[in-house]
Amino acid sequence: MSKNNRFSYFILIIFTVILGILSRKIDGIPNFFGDILYAVMVYFGMCFLFPNYDQKKAIILALLFCYCIEFLQLYRAQWIVSIRKTTLGHYALGQGFLWSDLVYYSIGVVFASIFCVFTLKKTIH
Repeated sequence: MSKNNRFSYFILIIFTVILGILSRKIDGIPNFFGDILYAVMVYFGMCFLFPNYDQKKAIILALLFCYCIEFLQLYRAQWIVSIRKTTLGHYALGQGFLWSDLVYYSIGVVFASIFCVFTLKKTIH
């Protein structure tokens, strides 16, 4: 992968974070939209961090990361609950486990990978 693509992923991550935060601040946008954007950001992050991985590995890593974060919400130790009460902790770790979030994460990762095929020419090997 070229440095240009890596920079593109960095810009996409920043743009996605901004959209995700705005989606939580604007009335009328369903909460699941933020979950989809979270997964999109994680996929772009995997592509940024592991530029030599093919698309299948990036998809698997992004889904595993998102699913682990979701299942981690079942863990209710006081120290992690305190982190979740902060703004950044809430955005990064969420508040409560929902099976539907796993579906939204899957949609986000698939959308991001398709977006990359058409814009950054990153194809499934």
